[in-house]
Amino acid sequence: MAPSTPVRHAWRVLTGLLAITGVLFGINALGVYAFQASSWTPDLALDLQGGTQIILAAQTTDGAEPDAEQLQQAVSIIRQRVDASGVGEADVATEGGRNIVVQIPGQADEATRQRIQSSAQLQLRPVLFSGSPATSFVGEDGNATPYPTPDPNLPSTPTASPTNASDPAYITPALQAQFLAYDCANPAVNPAQAPADQPLITCGLNDGQKYILGPVVLAGTDISDATNGQEQNTGRWAVNLVFNDQGTQKFGEISQRLYGAQAPLNQFAFVLDGSVLSAPSMNGIILDGRPSITGNFTQESSKALADQLKYGALPLSFQVVSSDTVSATLGSQQLQVGFIAGLIGLGLVAIYSLIVYRALGTVIIASLAVMAVLTYVTLCILAWRMGFRLSLAGVAGLIVTIGFTADSFIVYFERIRDELRDGKSITAAVEDGWARAKRTIYISKSINILAAVVLYILADATVKGFAFTLGLTTAIDILIFILFTHPVMQLLARTRFFGNGHPLSGMDPAALGAVYRGRAQFRAPAAAAVSGRANRSRGEAQRRQTIAERKRAELAAAQGNTRPTKEGDD
Repeated sequence: MAPSTPVRHAWRVLTGLLAITGVLFGINALGVYAFQASSWTPDLALDLQGGTQIILAAQTTDGAEPDAEQLQQAVSIIRQRVDASGVGEADVATEGGRNIVVQIPGQADEATRQRIQSSAQLQLRPVLFSGSPATSFVGEDGNATPYPTPDPNLPSTPTASPTNASDPAYITPALQAQFLAYDCANPAVNPAQAPADQPLITCGLNDGQKYILGPVVLAGTDISDATNGQEQNTGRWAVNLVFNDQGTQKFGEISQRLYGAQAPLNQFAFVLDGSVLSAPSMNGIILDGRPSITGNFTQESSKALADQLKYGALPLSFQVVSSDTVSATLGSQQLQVGFIAGLIGLGLVAIYSLIVYRALGTVIIASLAVMAVLTYVTLCILAWRMGFRLSLAGVAGLIVTIGFTADSFIVYFERIRDELRDGKSITAAVEDGWARAKRTIYISKSINILAAVVLYILADATVKGFAFTLGLTTAIDILIFILFTHPVMQLLARTRFFGNGHPLSGMDPAALGAVYRGRAQFRAPAAAAVSGRANRSRGEAQRRQTIAERKRAELAAAQGNTRPTKEGDD
């Protein structure tokens, strides 16, 4: 097979770029028309689009102000939940000493609201007794009533001190009467609240069963990870938990105590915000700390619960104070100002390129246009797949990248011109100039990407949009140089207009300080026929000489003016 020529290589690379562009547009079109989840416009962040504001008020058992450390922990957990739901550029902050304000770009769907509003306080309690919510009680008058009023005179103290959390001694006559009076259909009248060291009366979230549960034996803070998946045997969706070291030890002791006990004492209940999510029986001794929660789950509900439990239980309970739609803090006017600033930057770069590099400046303009197209469709895809939203800080990152891109073009084109001044042909100057310029470009772009990564990791959430767009566009800039700018230069160097060094091409050897003599050779201007234009060209070449070149020229001139002396000369 014959070796690839620069022209063939250039066409193959440009074809590859066209294929990449088509794939990106195809992916976004698939999201728009097939999944109906993407859009042909990037999603905007809260500062440009507006969105939903939810205010949560912390609830404490004694009504006192919540601890500041617990409130900050709740802010961190809620932010992680919102990020897990695919919403980008959300703002979660405290307000006063009790409230947490959550601002989400756009309209929040019901699933996102549930993630935020649910406190997801998971508790693991053993089951002491269970029964149907329709269990009736026959009063002294002989009439059956399903929800009698408990007699306040009934004994509420166990006759024997309970030995463990699964001891039926916790069920006192007063507790049994409260169990019969508890109405699962009206939990607001009978809230499922009890201290962690006391039994709890509550109902199942899915099955409607009524339970008497023992004290808390494990808390949600002992969970280190939670995922959803389908069971291999049944195909049911389940939430798989992983306990930390402390939780693994506690759960192992619980499983040893419950395994083999008579029902319902062999059951344990996962209690989520006061409701029994699932009350499975202990079918074995689990010592590895990896139990599973099963029930009437769907893929969506199991994932939502796994996300909530994965990021830990909130240290406080919260009540939704308000949920309103807020307007953009900066609005469409600021968005227009940002785009106008970007267009002005592009215009200035284009004017500068055409003045300095003449027709060669069209390559810069075309490269920026291709870069803009790829960046735009990439932002659309990221909005669909990652929940990325373009903020005003992100727009600033896009504008700053224009200047970085212009610097790379200057490095590349000046290297080509330097090769032309050394007497090389235009085609050779393009290849050698690229070989030398790309090292400088790679180093500078790597520094930009490294700075963007560090800024994204360490900076505040309001600056992350700037760092993300800066790193993204810098990576696309490198791609454009490899797949578009250099291949286009390889093709243009072999055209008559650029290859022959037309004065308007920007690669005129005479204007750069050398006189073109043939297809691959240059010669210095003759001393007797130097025109005014040649003098200006030579002066330009002298001004562009490096210090080493000037020293070599001065040394050569000094050696030329010195002649050896002969014996006998005066």
